[in-house]
Amino acid sequence: MSNVLAILKTKKFWIELLIMTIGMMITACAVYYFLVPSKLIIGTISGLSIVVSGVSESLFGVALPVSTVILVINAILLVLAYFLIGKEFGAKTVYTALILGPMMRVLETYFPYENFIRTDGAIPSIMGDIWFDLVCFVLLLSAAQSVLFKINASTGGLDILAKIVNKYLHFDIGASVSVAGAIICCTAFAINPFYMVVIGLIGTWINGLVVDYFTAGLNNKKRVCIVSKDYDRIRRYIIDELVRGCTLYEVIGGYTNEPSIELESLLTKDEFTQLMAYINKNNINAFITAGNVSEVYGFWIKDKKKLKERVDQR
Repeated sequence: MSNVLAILKTKKFWIELLIMTIGMMITACAVYYFLVPSKLIIGTISGLSIVVSGVSESLFGVALPVSTVILVINAILLVLAYFLIGKEFGAKTVYTALILGPMMRVLETYFPYENFIRTDGAIPSIMGDIWFDLVCFVLLLSAAQSVLFKINASTGGLDILAKIVNKYLHFDIGASVSVAGAIICCTAFAINPFYMVVIGLIGTWINGLVVDYFTAGLNNKKRVCIVSKDYDRIRRYIIDELVRGCTLYEVIGGYTNEPSIELESLLTKDEFTQLMAYINKNNINAFITAGNVSEVYGFWIKDKKKLKERVDQR
């Protein structure tokens, strides 16, 4: 109990709670307004829930609320997340998965899509065209997924399956989403014509690409390599001002055959900009190469105050 209270008092907890809530609000709007009216099935648990709702209407004459079906399926998958992925991911996803259904229920009750629907096309659509609906849905969902993955959470449902594949088979998150989603898309044959299923498959593939793009952008770091006689000034600036670590290598110039020191460091984009400004301002002669790094594992402290404390203690 004391551990729970300690977590509740942290700033990190409330910031992540706000991020998860906003992410799920975006997800709920994307599903309800861009999938439900046209019954466009993208490879998500929300898409599968629309299929289940449509099948129940065909078999029993009563369509189960999509929000209710989402809640039930997510509850089953949450158990898998807790045991296979980890307690933190499972706990966060419990919150995100359980609020998706109620959020959609609020939209159904107070802001029904019927108030915004355009019926001038062959298929009911918010944007008036099924392809525009598809683009809007993919952009909104992919953005929400990427932000939630960054804090080790998800939008629930398909993200849980994708995260399991990513952890144990080491596939990219985008590829994991695409494979699992394609299987779900095929269930749309139960309620949709062939061309609608094809559109859903295309949307699922694009969603995987966009998730990878957004995720890479959020996690992107700069790997900087610098060869300079003033390497110690640069080293002190990186450690004291940017509060980052660096590594020094002894190298030999292939042209001059002279020994030198190469400095290597991982920086954020803003930190790299500051470093370049420092080098230019002080007229430091240096040979610099920089490349993008999309993933960083191991010792990378987001809280620079903690890293500063470690440096000062040495």
